[in-house]
Amino acid sequence: MTGIIVVGVDGSRTAQKAAESARDLAVALGATLHVVSAFDSDRTEVFGSGSDKWIVSDADDAETVAKNVAASLSTADLKVTYSAARGKPADALIKEAGRFDARMIVVGNRRMHGLGRVLGSVANSVAHNAPCDVYIANTYDAD
Repeated sequence: MTGIIVVGVDGSRTAQKAAESARDLAVALGATLHVVSAFDSDRTEVFGSGSDKWIVSDADDAETVAKNVAASLSTADLKVTYSAARGKPADALIKEAGRFDARMIVVGNRRMHGLGRVLGSVANSVAHNAPCDVYIANTYDAD
């Protein structure tokens, strides 16, 4: 299987564990791994000193998270890309999977039990709406 495997990350240990599972799948299947971090708002802040100004946004923060995770997963035999995507996590993953015509989305199983299962979770939403296969990685022991 060639193609692209999409995985969502948010800086948490459970997301990192799901990303590691996605990396292992991508290597085994000869696929490219695309790491995505979602941001729901477009809040920006401007910082400055004298004539120097820096603009920091939620999109920048999300892209930094995705970039750092992608770097941590990179190996010689794996192509890893990354991006930030606007929207709630499940919606962002589904949108990115569609944009890249992904073969698979990998998510962790965090909040898939108890009250979280009743109210919904990223994995549940992705599994019901994905345009491709979904792999739910066991991340219970990550925290």
